[in-house]
Amino acid sequence: MSNHDHPSGWQEHPNGEGHEHGMAAAAWKHDGVRVIGGDRLDGNTAQTPGMDRKAAVNFARVGAQKLWAGTVTIHANAKTGAHHHGHLESVIYVIRGRARMRWGDHLQFTAEAGPGDFIYVPPYVPHQEINASATETLECVLCRSDGETVAVNLAIEPVEKPELVLWVDPTHPTGAV
Repeated sequence: MSNHDHPSGWQEHPNGEGHEHGMAAAAWKHDGVRVIGGDRLDGNTAQTPGMDRKAAVNFARVGAQKLWAGTVTIHANAKTGAHHHGHLESVIYVIRGRARMRWGDHLQFTAEAGPGDFIYVPPYVPHQEINASATETLECVLCRSDGETVAVNLAIEPVEKPELVLWVDPTHPTGAV
């Protein structure tokens, strides 16, 4: 690749390694890749009753400008209060357990996700996470589209019986992979 194929100021060395002009290699040591140990997550983040959020990646911890990532744990047979995350988009990846999501102005819609499933929550959507298991802890990884920790807790009277929603991927309308 020639230098004009890279972002401004980027140079590729003959050995294939690149660096920013004027940035000493020593700077990459502390301003490059970060590994955040699972035992070093920060619980000092916006919380919603019924769950435990812990930050791994955010502005305060690593200088992240455009995302927030961490974990969410919900105890067996527990649920969160209704809330939304303002202008932020959220993605939840289920590691262990069974997540039941409710959403809508009266939490009138519901869907479930299990290990390996992803859940997308658009901006401003009122929602509630529920651990669908009476015996197993629900463990998830959470990513948001900004480094902010927005959690707006809501006082919503939920409908008694929510409507089950099965999502069909618009790029695979027949369910084909």
